[in-house]
Amino acid sequence: MALASLSKEQKDEYAVTYAALALWDGGAEVTTDKIKEILEATGCEVEAYWPMIAAKFFSGDRMAKFIMKPGGGGGGGGGGGGDAGGDAPAEEEKKEEEEEEEIDMGGGMDMFGGDGGGGDDY
Repeated sequence: MALASLSKEQKDEYAVTYAALALWDGGAEVTTDKIKEILEATGCEVEAYWPMIAAKFFSGDRMAKFIMKPGGGGGGGGGGGGDAGGDAPAEEEKKEEEEEEEIDMGGGMDMFGGDGGGGDDY
């Protein structure tokens, strides 16, 4: 992804996110003022609301949850073919468990209340 292809809003979002990450990684509290300080020190100019949004979003233990949460960002292309290797037996077991058993409901009623399987109606 080329930085030049991003919109101003996307660049602002990245800038405050990286500032919040830097604060968190350094063991500092993630606050609006500290995010603004980092942005000023790095020469980044963002819309005034971004530091406040980032500080609220990444406050407390939310940063750790954000980092540890798998996925989340954009959709790249589809995954490569890869080989099924050692995963095949596990998939077969799941399929066997998911298969429904045929249940004998007893009685000979059809869905319209008759006692046969359709008989001469057709």
